[in-house]
Amino acid sequence: MAVQYEYILIRYGELTTKGKNRKDFINLLFQNTKQALKAFPELEYRKTRDRMYIDLHGAEEERVIARLKTVFGIHSFSLAVKCPTDMETIKTTALEVAKMDERPRTFKVETKRSDKTFPLKSMEISREVAGYVLANTTHLSVDVRKPEYVLQVEVRHDASYLMGRTEKGAGGYPVGVAGKGLLMLSGGIDSPVAGYLTMKRGVKLEMIHFASPPYTSEQAQQKVLDLTEKLAAYAQPIKVHTVPFTHLQTTINQYVKSSLNMTVMRRMMYRVAEGVARKNNCLILTNGESIGQVASQTLHSMNVINEAISIPVIRPVATMDKLEIIDIAKKIDTYEISIRPFEDCCTIFTPKSPATRPTLADVEAEEARFEWEPLVQKCIDETQAVMIHYNQVETDEFADLF
Repeated sequence: MAVQYEYILIRYGELTTKGKNRKDFINLLFQNTKQALKAFPELEYRKTRDRMYIDLHGAEEERVIARLKTVFGIHSFSLAVKCPTDMETIKTTALEVAKMDERPRTFKVETKRSDKTFPLKSMEISREVAGYVLANTTHLSVDVRKPEYVLQVEVRHDASYLMGRTEKGAGGYPVGVAGKGLLMLSGGIDSPVAGYLTMKRGVKLEMIHFASPPYTSEQAQQKVLDLTEKLAAYAQPIKVHTVPFTHLQTTINQYVKSSLNMTVMRRMMYRVAEGVARKNNCLILTNGESIGQVASQTLHSMNVINEAISIPVIRPVATMDKLEIIDIAKKIDTYEISIRPFEDCCTIFTPKSPATRPTLADVEAEEARFEWEPLVQKCIDETQAVMIHYNQVETDEFADLF
């Protein structure tokens, strides 16, 4: 009788190195997995020290698989069939699993024997199962070195699991295990990629975006919300803070000489972001700066800009070239949104010849030309926030900014 996949077996991967913290990591991964799959109330979950099991209960497996691939902390997962732990049942069930994919392929059997009381050892189980499958199929041939298809058998005390389809997970650490950070989300290609890579290391993110109406448009704001919605697939919901930056930006443009305009503007943005981060218990700032990509991202500029704040700044794409960043942007489905032709505040008032080697003394002299402290605080105080959920972008809260 034909069988169908009933379970998904999840492997933790990098979490297995966490020693005494392992339990906390696994518990958070368990919560994040259930959150990602909340659209499937029929699912049942069980976790052990080295595995997590999901009972599908008839849920549409392809949709479940798609959501599982967005959960950081999962190394890989397999679709499985459960059967009693006796050799004859294991062999007949393995044959039915192998028949689910009828493409001509080379295969091997791998066995993990958690039940050490089972009379056969792992290699013996693999040989018997492989021989039975080979004798009863015409589309498979054995290749133990580089098989196209691996039939996995897990022999446990309560039952055995047979897996014929394995998918790669998102890897990394469960989002939230490392604390919270604030991503400076511009709307370009780089910052969403930086956000994705930061979340992959277990950081829960909030977003900050600087709006300068009427110089920046509602469409530019919508880009940011749409990008956040894409990132929310990996850890929803995500809070977006929108800063009314027009007054401070035009003041900078009025008082600061053109060549240092961009450097001073970035220092002000960092100061505002630090203030918003501290109000919201964020431990770091993170952004999409890549060394040498623009004038404000030379080492000299980054050094002077960083001097404005004390909070750590993480730059996940700092050493990547543009093509590497674009490849990841396409993978996470943010690229097409990022290239929409709507300017953010970093592209307005751009000087013809920005300084690439600014000095701290020169920049501080320019900042001394106007009272920037109350303007920075006003930006922090008047920042508005909205929660963005995966597949649910909300925009009304920002209407009065434009």
